[in-house]
Amino acid sequence: MSGTVIVRENGQGRYQQDVIAGEHHLLADEPVSMGGGDAGPAPFDFLMAGLGACTSMTLRMYAERKELPLRNVQVELSHHKVDIDGVARDCIQRKITLDGELSAEQSQRLLEIANKCPVHRALAQSFQLDCALTD
Repeated sequence: MSGTVIVRENGQGRYQQDVIAGEHHLLADEPVSMGGGDAGPAPFDFLMAGLGACTSMTLRMYAERKELPLRNVQVELSHHKVDIDGVARDCIQRKITLDGELSAEQSQRLLEIANKCPVHRALAQSFQLDCALTD
């Protein structure tokens, strides 16, 4: 399971943030069109990156376990709004490219497995988001 992630302003730009995940240091920012400096991925880009990485890793683990001839996985993600019953909802579209000598049945099974990756399952259901101020 993932550990704690710390995000804090770094004073280098209007919205620029240092993101610390264990030993990994990343930078987040908003694009220029949103008033940021575009010094790093925007928050939804990080969300999509997590989903894409989890999808690809899950497919790799499954292919290795089942000894499938999967050479490479690519996941392309985009975010947009959709109208559902008059309410604007967030939608993430995933396009998965599988490279390998896979049968139609194997490819279809990999799509089913992609929809079972832990991040997909978490995003597809309602999260409980707890928030508190520290002293």
